[in-house]
Amino acid sequence: MPSALRNYRFLSVLTGTLLSIASAFQPTPDAFRQLLSQPLKISIPHQDAAFQSVKAPSTWARSMSSSSSSSVDRFDQELINNDPSTENLLRPQAMASGYSQAMDMTEAIQQAVAMAIEALPSISKATNDDGAQIDLAIVSVSSLYDGSASPATVVPAVLQAANCYGKGIQHLIGSTCGGLISSRPIMQPTTDTLSESDKEANEVDDDSDDTSSRSRMCVPVEQEGVPGVSVALCILPDVSLQTFHVAGDDVPDNYARLSSEDWRNSIGLSDKDASPQNANKQSTQEHDSQAVFLIPSPAFSNDLDDLLRGFDMHLPRSTVFGAIASTVSSLSRARLFRHDAKIAETSMIQTHADGCVGVVMKGDIQVKTMIAQGAKPVGGVYQIVKGQESTISAIALDEASSEIVRQAELLEGVNEDEDLDNIEYTGASQMAQAYAKARIPKPALAEANFLMKTLSDDDQAFMRKALLVGLDQGGSLGRTPSELARLAEGKGHNFAVYQVASASMKDGSVTFPLGSVRIEQGSRMRFFVRDSTFSKKEVEAIWTGYKKRILSATVQGHKQDFYPAGCLMFPTLDRGNKFFQGKSGFESTTISQYIPTIPSIYGFFCNGIIGSLSSDNDANGASKTSLHGSASTYILIGSKSNRPTFHPANDSLDVKSDQSLPGDTSDEKSSISQAYVDVEKRAPRDSKGELILKRREVHSGRALTVSTVEWSVAEKAALPSSALEGFMWDKETEVDRFRERVPLANLLSQCKLSALDPSKPMPRDLIGPLKEAFKEGYFVVIPECKRTDPSSGSLRKRYNLQNLVSEFVSKGALVLSVNCDGVLFGGSLDDVTKAREYTSSIALEASPLENMSIPPAILASDLILYPYQLYKLRLAGADAVTLLVGSLATKDLVYLIKIAKSVQMQSLLTVTSTAQLENLNQSVAAGSVDGLIVSNRNLEDYSFDMTGLQALSILQSEEMKTFRNIHSETPILVEGRVGLIQAKGKDGESSPKAYIIQLKEAGAAGAIVGGGLVSGPSGEKSWFQSFKF
Repeated sequence: MPSALRNYRFLSVLTGTLLSIASAFQPTPDAFRQLLSQPLKISIPHQDAAFQSVKAPSTWARSMSSSSSSSVDRFDQELINNDPSTENLLRPQAMASGYSQAMDMTEAIQQAVAMAIEALPSISKATNDDGAQIDLAIVSVSSLYDGSASPATVVPAVLQAANCYGKGIQHLIGSTCGGLISSRPIMQPTTDTLSESDKEANEVDDDSDDTSSRSRMCVPVEQEGVPGVSVALCILPDVSLQTFHVAGDDVPDNYARLSSEDWRNSIGLSDKDASPQNANKQSTQEHDSQAVFLIPSPAFSNDLDDLLRGFDMHLPRSTVFGAIASTVSSLSRARLFRHDAKIAETSMIQTHADGCVGVVMKGDIQVKTMIAQGAKPVGGVYQIVKGQESTISAIALDEASSEIVRQAELLEGVNEDEDLDNIEYTGASQMAQAYAKARIPKPALAEANFLMKTLSDDDQAFMRKALLVGLDQGGSLGRTPSELARLAEGKGHNFAVYQVASASMKDGSVTFPLGSVRIEQGSRMRFFVRDSTFSKKEVEAIWTGYKKRILSATVQGHKQDFYPAGCLMFPTLDRGNKFFQGKSGFESTTISQYIPTIPSIYGFFCNGIIGSLSSDNDANGASKTSLHGSASTYILIGSKSNRPTFHPANDSLDVKSDQSLPGDTSDEKSSISQAYVDVEKRAPRDSKGELILKRREVHSGRALTVSTVEWSVAEKAALPSSALEGFMWDKETEVDRFRERVPLANLLSQCKLSALDPSKPMPRDLIGPLKEAFKEGYFVVIPECKRTDPSSGSLRKRYNLQNLVSEFVSKGALVLSVNCDGVLFGGSLDDVTKAREYTSSIALEASPLENMSIPPAILASDLILYPYQLYKLRLAGADAVTLLVGSLATKDLVYLIKIAKSVQMQSLLTVTSTAQLENLNQSVAAGSVDGLIVSNRNLEDYSFDMTGLQALSILQSEEMKTFRNIHSETPILVEGRVGLIQAKGKDGESSPKAYIIQLKEAGAAGAIVGGGLVSGPSGEKSWFQSFKF
């Protein structure tokens, strides 16, 4: 052994000993860091003077005191370069990702690979041909390129783009996808972005929401349904890799009767396909733990179960994970990619349309997997009384376990008790509760039907589409019966959730997909539903649990032995921006928040994930590795030997000019990085700052939701540039469908007949009562009836329109706003009709003393784009409509105002900026505007300005003064979180009432209040009637 290597290992052992002693005494963190930073004065016989005084390597100090990535320091690099026998001793583990959304696939591949290579360890000219290589590349290509470029060119293009890095790519797997996940490294962090503790130890940050103060090492990016390419390049020292492809016909279904060698040969993992290095290590690594990454095609799902069972049996210590390839639409066929430079065959550059590609990794690699199921438990805990194989026939309520779980979930805000005001306890619901408490066994389907009647509207809607059942994985509920509590403590899920494949209407039994589970009598189960709010909490709890395990080990004095070089993330197609209520990149951003020092995040939106919820087989006999149809999996990749992990931010500080990539200049490299800074571009705007909106492209595809699966009917899917533009496109599609059923001519005829029919209700005046109330000094609150809101989700667990109307009218509402949009707000035209009927009934039943002979007018809130919609609303019973100025061209706005007047409806125009108000002043004649609504909503993402300054600034603007001069009699209302937004009053206290006073002083006559009615204090009478300040 060379002397330098021997002495360096001696120093390493000595440093580790000192660290162990320090851990035993458990010094304070500051003292521990000071100990690590002290120079080690060591005299070594027969050693060069250059090594007489050696400082503890910075990479060791950093890695021993934190979970962050670190680069090889100059001492380590010099030792590696000068001694060939130390080539892989301290070679860092690295993972870098890159992406591009170029419209040309080849160009996108080149840009993505160049971006990833830029984030890999720099290689000098001396080492360019001496062993530097990319051990594994993972490639995701959007299926939108299908038709414009051949999938067979993907692998050659990737290999060619990476040839500039040493020996290039040695192994590659990948697939097409329906959405990309990647990250951009922060190349040069400054002292402003790195805290002092991060600079010294790179410790995991706290859970603060202030992301600007975090020292994040990468910026995650998620793109759904767009053209693009994403790659991950991995350097894995001392890891032997072998790629394989197996077709469905080659997967043995008799895996239990085959020897391990025969089974491996049948799926393409024979020794003859391995490199000589792999073959030599085969005997020594036969029983070592392995990491297996699989990417099957969607058509391979029928054979996937046999393949996973084979891995569990013949590679029992392996960690198997993966994701099913996907496409943007169902009209495209998924493709799989594979390359293995160690196999001396040109056919090892492969593109497949079926089967499964994978890579087996052995040696100095360690992976940690976590799964978010995205399912919220509902109801109690049941025992399976009767069942066999994959069928549950009868269940009985476990009252003791149900009460323990219920109390734990109430503390966390999961399945909280419903408000009495929002739920109508009918005889059916009381019967359901009594039936559930009965100890007699009952069919699973019957119990699900009874349970559904007690749930919220959203949960009921989901259970009507799909039935999810969670099977207990074994063990007692213990101190953490709640799913979220267990995850936050790092204990994993209590229940493994599966979707029921079929249900028998004859005996009420439910059956899971064959082979997915094995039912055991006496085991526990629960019902689940998909819920975005719960899913957010679940994702945060998973990473809280991971963080807690690290911190607990540190407090107990244990040395951390795992430092991730990168994270793979694979969510299913239904867990994107839409699922998380418009929050793009929620999951990847959460990862970077909880592990801010993660160098890279990579993945794609898939058709299903492969992974394990626990390390052991569950009590129901299901294998530890299974397919999950709607979930997300997170895979942290690190080493077993605690070797350094690389991050370009650390390397860029010491980079030399001769370490640039061959053929690339620094200017070219910086331009490549700059091309990806603003991937999520802002919506286009004109010179006045208004959104530039395009109408729907008739020949392009739009995403449709069928059951729990979202898909597109055309491959060339158009993408809206803003939330408003997408809202408009969906509304145009909705109107087109209405026109197919009832042509415009027929609708006009119905409107004329309705106007002449004396039995039809006459239009009610909305503006008159508002003006009178404002003149008397009142600030009029118009309650809004709506089910959901794009920014906050469901407003009420139970939406009972009749109860809401009755309550609002009884509290003195002069006008009722009914949101009848079905795209974003969950309404319908029937809501307008029913609201009018309810108000009429209340007025007839009221006594003369109540002074309710005139029922309140109905304001229909919808996105109006066509006259057709106005005719439909008039027939439904609307007295007034809202027109969003920001969504309409000037000529269309003027025309819609005229059409509304022709059918005896009043128009209230909604503005969100002073530019829109200026447009009204120039284009709309005096007296044609019945009412004006000033909104706090941001039309680009449909969020609200929670400061309330947007509405106040418009009310106090010069444009508003001009508007009042032109339309002096027009009442002005405000909408958008009124009742929730707080402002400081004259007494210095912040309250919603102080904000309302500011609005009134600025000239507002009232406000349309929706969410404020729900979130305000129950029983506070002032929210439901007119005030006088």
